[in-house]
Amino acid sequence: MLNNQGRPTSAGEATGSAHPTFTGNRALMVEEALLFEIGRADTTGVDVVKAKPVKSRLGGQERKKPIGLVGLSEPEAVRHFVRLSQKNYGIDTGLFPLGSCTMKHNPRLNEKMARLPGFGDIHPLQPQSTVQGALELIEELARYLMVLTGTEAVAMSPKAGAHGELAGMMAIKAAIEAKGEGATRRVVLVPESAHGTNPATAALIGFEVKPVPARADGTVHVRDVKKLLGPDVAAIMLTNPNTCGIFEPQVVEIARAMKKAGAYFYCDGANFNAIVGKAKPGDLGIDAMHINLHKTFSTPHGGGGPGAGPVVLSKRLAAFAPVPFIRRKGKKLELVEHAADAGAKQKPFGRVTAFHGQMGMYVRALSYMLSHGADGMKQASEDAVLNANYIRAGLQDLMSLPFPKHPSMHEALFDDAWLKDTGVTTLDFAKAMIDEGYHPMTMYFPLVVHGAMLIEPTESESRASLDLFIMALRDLAMRAKRGETERFSGAPYHAPRRRLDETRAARNPILRWVPPQPIQQAAE
Repeated sequence: MLNNQGRPTSAGEATGSAHPTFTGNRALMVEEALLFEIGRADTTGVDVVKAKPVKSRLGGQERKKPIGLVGLSEPEAVRHFVRLSQKNYGIDTGLFPLGSCTMKHNPRLNEKMARLPGFGDIHPLQPQSTVQGALELIEELARYLMVLTGTEAVAMSPKAGAHGELAGMMAIKAAIEAKGEGATRRVVLVPESAHGTNPATAALIGFEVKPVPARADGTVHVRDVKKLLGPDVAAIMLTNPNTCGIFEPQVVEIARAMKKAGAYFYCDGANFNAIVGKAKPGDLGIDAMHINLHKTFSTPHGGGGPGAGPVVLSKRLAAFAPVPFIRRKGKKLELVEHAADAGAKQKPFGRVTAFHGQMGMYVRALSYMLSHGADGMKQASEDAVLNANYIRAGLQDLMSLPFPKHPSMHEALFDDAWLKDTGVTTLDFAKAMIDEGYHPMTMYFPLVVHGAMLIEPTESESRASLDLFIMALRDLAMRAKRGETERFSGAPYHAPRRRLDETRAARNPILRWVPPQPIQQAAE
């Protein structure tokens, strides 16, 4: 629903509250206007001395007119952004059930460590002699990652999961070209249930993508892989545990088949949180796997970053790791910045980022590892799997399971078969969850499941919080089965904004705010 300025109305306006307010506010739920609606472009809350004229060095690219940013007093600016922050939902405000996108609690100890002098105030262009402690931390974190995954090398610099995925596939491409097979091995196999970044990454660097069918039980069978293997296949990109929340039972056989065919095994590590300390991907036969530090090892996630996606490499690919990388030289550490300085045994494919990566994420991840220890990280994986199966057990009598044969790993997957003839869709159910105080679970993914609802509680949640979540979803499920469609069709009713017209927003996006046109008065 839109008001006369083309903006969504507030929940109070939309529901026609019996007690309307002049401001549109509902007690502490403040109807916060856009910055451009409450500020003025001709004023600012700070007195700035007018700069002296200078000769431009921008080559004709300098701004021709004012930028148009509005100014606010300090109290107005603080209030505006604090109010906006209060409308956010995050792991610090409640259970975050997004599936395949692990949202773990970020311990405050990690934050304290990341702000220590020598970590929080260093610069990537400092002389290496002044950042030996930081380099040592990166080296130690790299060692932990290799031990946990059972691999030979790790590239630390990728900035997030998809970036690490890209680095791993570029290492595979470099290895293939080094063997003189670059012209022939042009195909990458990607299961139908894969993350969308997998085929995108392969296509980005020039590979042809061929899908591998998912079986009726949600897994990939080695026979289906072997049917597609040939001298043209470069690699397979397989997620394990997969995006259906299932551990691939034939992962070892698939790895052997790829190696026998002269191809490589890229493992998407987005779901590593389910098996840390329980299984080493290197022992399963993978050649490359990115690790989302911001998923598995608790560092902040979402909002566009910051992230970190180191990619571990097998012995077959270790020589092709990108620069920069850390090398010990006597008692000192050095950051090798250029391929020419890498050494005779190394064949870096290049670099994927300007600097060594996200220092703050490294500190947080290593803090998590050191505070938990090997047994603690193993228990975290066990608890993540336990919590997912606890939710599954609490809902499976009301909500349908597409793959009941396999136990869930870190996430529980439901489909929409149970909603048939109720008049309620997956989207409706998810929107109603907002009214109950929960962020919706992942919807309509993986694509191999119709109306998918993917829930990942992680190990961070207590039994009490899981029980409340389960009972809230059971209540909604029973309401849907009783035909209470009105409870769902207009949801959310209690959020600061009502449900948007998502089709209209996608087809006619408004990317820039413009002042509303004055309403014309009719002539008398």
